[in-house]
Amino acid sequence: MSEEEILSYVKNYALENSEDNDIHGFPHVERVYNLCLQIGKKLGANLFLLKIAAYLHDVGRIRVEDTKDDKNHAEYSAEIALNLLKSYEYIIPQTDLENIIHMIRAHSFSNNVVPKTLEAKILSDADKLDALGAIGLYRTIGFTLQRGGDLDNVVKHFESKIMKLKDLMHLDLTKQIANDRQEIILEFYNKIKEEK
Repeated sequence: MSEEEILSYVKNYALENSEDNDIHGFPHVERVYNLCLQIGKKLGANLFLLKIAAYLHDVGRIRVEDTKDDKNHAEYSAEIALNLLKSYEYIIPQTDLENIIHMIRAHSFSNNVVPKTLEAKILSDADKLDALGAIGLYRTIGFTLQRGGDLDNVVKHFESKIMKLKDLMHLDLTKQIANDRQEIILEFYNKIKEEK
């Protein structure tokens, strides 16, 4: 099986096993995938591994919803990815497979796994970048409303997570993008505080 065939299979798997929404569903996965490619090309990352991890980074979210336990979705996603990719060991060397699993485990804001490889830093930063800017604003409001929250909960989510993301970027390139996207979040946040 070629790399293209593996990527096609992984993409279809992610599409079929993503949440059915814009917040953490496949549209989010595609945006993160595209950001990973843009950043990875500029920084000389292993794009094949990055593509796989980007597609699979959130496939564990459905399992979290089903089990309602405290395990982070990134851990579930890593387990699913490992089981899915084991059959490709003759194409994906063990060290590369370990990197993919590490990327997935380290991408989550709340999983507290420090990204050690270039590719893991890229995926982690790309995932966080999708929570900033205009799309990030839309996602934050949508996420809060999905969970029955109100305007106060939106503000709290900005304060407890979203406005901290800029400072959690690992790469100079992503720090620049995050600074630009943060301005949209701050403007909205300040307007809410002013108008309340």
